[in-house]
Amino acid sequence: MVGAVLRAFAGGRLFGESYGIGTPWVLALHGWRRTHADFDAVLGERPGSAALDALAVDLPGFGAAPPPTAAWGSEQYAEAVAPLLDEMADKVVVLGHSFGGRVAVHLAALRPERVSALVLTGVPFYRPAGARTKPKARYRIVRALARRGLVPEERLEAARRRHGSEDYRAAAGVMRDVFVRVVAEEYGDVLRELTCPVELVWGAEDTEARVEVARRAEGVLAEARLVVLAGVGHLTPTAVPEELRAALERARP
Repeated sequence: MVGAVLRAFAGGRLFGESYGIGTPWVLALHGWRRTHADFDAVLGERPGSAALDALAVDLPGFGAAPPPTAAWGSEQYAEAVAPLLDEMADKVVVLGHSFGGRVAVHLAALRPERVSALVLTGVPFYRPAGARTKPKARYRIVRALARRGLVPEERLEAARRRHGSEDYRAAAGVMRDVFVRVVAEEYGDVLRELTCPVELVWGAEDTEARVEVARRAEGVLAEARLVVLAGVGHLTPTAVPEELRAALERARP
């Protein structure tokens, strides 16, 4: 088997693995608090089939990649990833899981001449109906007092950890600011811009990005196919790698 070797890309700004022996035609982008290794079973050699010609990288702030110097949104992540396309085939299929899918749609909008198709899975493009959009009142009070210098930073941080989501609590420094910016983003407009085919592969039991999110995205995309997998949750790259591989083969240029 050739591939699965950690290497630098984009002039040493990104790190990850290459798979296969030919020019890569798949680019895989992982989810929040994940790494490129999630895609080993999707892209690597499998019984009866060779590895796909592909790249999977750690997005800035995860795995081997240092964090950005500012609070990027998913569009800035796409701009950082775009140079990878110059190291790949003329037409590339981008596989994006969760946060990586947010980046993938911006990459397809940024470089439509190079991105021939998308395979998206578990991507939280929309907030579910009824989802809470504001922090709890108790946290807002502590935050307002901190801004006036009436509450020390230690108490504010304790309130953040008590009331924030697991991903928010796990983030630190600029990555916490990235998280806050990204979860507030809306993707309806960029989804409508896309002209390439999109494969949507979703776990029926995904609680991070529910199936209703996929169905809503399917309704605004120019060309989309939705596959819903019974009994599958959010971590599709490790739970059902064969389904993502099949979607990549369907989308192959």
